[in-house]
Amino acid sequence: MTFKAVLVRKTDAGQSTELVKLTDADLPEGDVTVAIDYSTVNYKDGIAITGRGNIIQKFPLVPGIDLAGTVEASSDPAFQVGDKVVVHGWGLGVTHHGGFAQRARVPGKWLTRLPSTISTRQAAAIGTAGFTAMLSVLALEHNGITPDSGDVLVTGANGGVGSVSIALLSKLGYRVVASTGRPNEAEYLRALGAAEIIDRNTLSQPSQRPILPPRWAGAIDSVGSHTLVNVLAQTQYGGTVASFGLAQGIDLPGTVLPFILRGVTLAGVDSVNAPSAKRIESYKRLAIDLDAAKLESMVTVVGLAEAADVARSIFGGTIRGRVIVDVNA
Repeated sequence: MTFKAVLVRKTDAGQSTELVKLTDADLPEGDVTVAIDYSTVNYKDGIAITGRGNIIQKFPLVPGIDLAGTVEASSDPAFQVGDKVVVHGWGLGVTHHGGFAQRARVPGKWLTRLPSTISTRQAAAIGTAGFTAMLSVLALEHNGITPDSGDVLVTGANGGVGSVSIALLSKLGYRVVASTGRPNEAEYLRALGAAEIIDRNTLSQPSQRPILPPRWAGAIDSVGSHTLVNVLAQTQYGGTVASFGLAQGIDLPGTVLPFILRGVTLAGVDSVNAPSAKRIESYKRLAIDLDAAKLESMVTVVGLAEAADVARSIFGGTIRGRVIVDVNA
């Protein structure tokens, strides 16, 4: 039996990407075989497809750092045929064939069984972005940031993590300030729950002052670099900033003053190697705290043949919310 997959190969000119047919013999080792329903397109997938950051470490490789589907075969006693599962991160789409295919074989420890209230389509809509958003919210809560603490800023608000973060925070009762470079999409952000919209340019320029008047109790940042420095400089005493992204850069050209004068916490958020217990906790919370209608409002669906082109376009700043890949379309 053959199945469709996107395959990235190494070439003298860099990389080539094509839609191919594979068989189970082409799948890597693993305890569980999954019939994939959906994958997603993430910022990391864009880097992998274009070869910008040497994300793919083994060629040829099926990209896609997310997959959601149904267990078809399992030698792992924790998973049974028919289980609905999701995989985010680990080595998926980096060293191990990923989600841009109709089938996958993965280690059982990578799988998270879905709550009965979350479908595979919804799990894909959540994806790495939504999982990261939930981890970020948990980081704020862990450090004592509550709706009564004050505003919470979300940078990169129109993106996948930003969109889900706004939806989660607003449902939990936080007043959300959304930073975006697309003010024309303010209506979309307000519909997700943002109470205030600010232009990202107010945060993205090099700061002339190491600490600024406090504006928010917490923040979820996907940008890094000067933006993160300015976010930290405007965080209230005892506040927390959850950081996971590098859209502006990997540097942090600031000072220690927000930390030693205001007791600000910079909480790193990792979705790639997060342990299974954290993944299970996150999905339990997502089943309760993420409004299904708001999640659906973020979604654009593309077919497997379109996935690579959409991934290449992710750097243009035109993608809003979450892009689901229906691998069987």
